[in-house]
Amino acid sequence: MRNAHILICDDEPDLREMVGEYLEKRGYTVQLASDGQMLDALIAETERVDVVLLDINMPGEDGLSILRRLRDQHDFAVLMLTAANETIDKVLGLEMGADDYLAKPVDLREVDARIRAVLRRAAHRATPLPEGQTPARIGFGRFEMDLDAAKLFDKEGTEVPLTAMEFRLLKVFVKNRGRVLNRDQLLELAHDRGWDPYDRSIDIRVSRLRRKIEVEPSKPQLIRTVRGIGYVFDPTG
Repeated sequence: MRNAHILICDDEPDLREMVGEYLEKRGYTVQLASDGQMLDALIAETERVDVVLLDINMPGEDGLSILRRLRDQHDFAVLMLTAANETIDKVLGLEMGADDYLAKPVDLREVDARIRAVLRRAAHRATPLPEGQTPARIGFGRFEMDLDAAKLFDKEGTEVPLTAMEFRLLKVFVKNRGRVLNRDQLLELAHDRGWDPYDRSIDIRVSRLRRKIEVEPSKPQLIRTVRGIGYVFDPTG
């Protein structure tokens, strides 16, 4: 995980330099950008990008607009930087495909921990199969999951587009079919972190998954809500 390439895009020079210096001391390769245009230039000239730390509120093109462009073109992890009270921006960022978010003022140790978490998940997804081994596939309803390729296909063999975090969440559901899971368990199993009572990321991702796999997302049968507890995956639904 060390020597991973990290790009930090934030219009506050003191913050980006402080975070960049800390991460360099932790063994990462770090580059800094003050806006989306500079970030685009760094991405274009860099052979490999592993993680982008992206501020939401910046003059000119804001972080959410930049995130939308990045998600259309790249698959590296994006961690959003948000002010502590920007709940709506956090929700929008997660809905648009951000891998996680960090609240300002940032805790440098948490920055490192969140980066290591997304790098671990990326490394797990990229681990090659031993020669001759066939991909592990799990079927449910009208779908089939390729666990090694981290892809979901419908019964016609067409890939159903999922973000990395959506796939991890669906994988947790599929491997725990019939078991009621609360939000804390889902965050720990799918995203390597505990639950905050105001954290809506699991609910957001469940809603997005339902739109992609349920016949009627407003009346879900595969991922059902268990009121007051959490969710249960029922492949016979």
